[in-house]
Amino acid sequence: MNAESIPASPDSLGVLRARGTDVVQFLQGQLSNDVSRLGPERSLLAGYHNPQGRVLALLRLVHIAGDDLVVILPRELIAPLMNRLSKFILRAKVRLADESGEWRITPAVLASDSSALPPSPLLPRISGAVARVAQTLAVCVGETPARWLLVAPRGAPPALPAGCVPAEPQSWQRLQIAAGLPQVYAATSEAFVAQMLNLDVLGAIAFDKGCYTGQEVIARAHYRGRVKRRMQRFVTRAPRALNAGDSGALADGRAFRVVEAVPTADGRCEFLAVAPLPAADAPNPEPARDVPGTLPVEAQLLPLPYALPE
Repeated sequence: MNAESIPASPDSLGVLRARGTDVVQFLQGQLSNDVSRLGPERSLLAGYHNPQGRVLALLRLVHIAGDDLVVILPRELIAPLMNRLSKFILRAKVRLADESGEWRITPAVLASDSSALPPSPLLPRISGAVARVAQTLAVCVGETPARWLLVAPRGAPPALPAGCVPAEPQSWQRLQIAAGLPQVYAATSEAFVAQMLNLDVLGAIAFDKGCYTGQEVIARAHYRGRVKRRMQRFVTRAPRALNAGDSGALADGRAFRVVEAVPTADGRCEFLAVAPLPAADAPNPEPARDVPGTLPVEAQLLPLPYALPE
């Protein structure tokens, strides 16, 4: 499965512009995915990791033209990402710039109103696919239901392709969580190894490419053993507010850390969290135990739309 996760609010997004004749080769040595696969009609999800294989940021790369890319991620991570990447540029012909203020990013979904115009045939329907609609790049970020990230210069006239509407932030976030798509924020940067966020399942890691930062740890986890802690989807059984980075303990004593969370209409919380995988032969859950530094949380496990490796 190839998918991606982008925060719902346009104000939370940042754009890092990366360009230069060496940009693909440079990013190939830094990111977990195969940057050579990026093209005008194909975006790419990739992780940027520290040497221990922990995810510093989750990036969406979109090709603009020639050796010119935009990298989309939470705005709060732009400065630390630039500072870290800049240390490795050396003599490479690569220029990095924070252009968050120069781009407009709009999460969009199909219009539910039956009176709306039919969806534009230009809108891509395969996850990761990109199409140009006037001055807007439409990046498909989900197929069921169809949804897009619309990327356009701020100077361009605001426009939506026919048949789609801007997504309400919490509705968008709820769709992303239901699809099992993570995001990394300042609160969770360097908290999880790549496979803990299911990046191997989501097509964000290329195991057949050359070396990149964190590759040794990520490859060892892939080839030598089962990852025992993975991102899973839950909903609390009672009203509860959770945020990315919060820690807690499930009723069976398993500790978890929140990746992404959204409130439900009845005040409960649906969330993605990294926790030990439940053992098939585990006994019946016991009451939540007091774990120092964590919150006891009664939560129900919900299905993900993809299977986790055994």
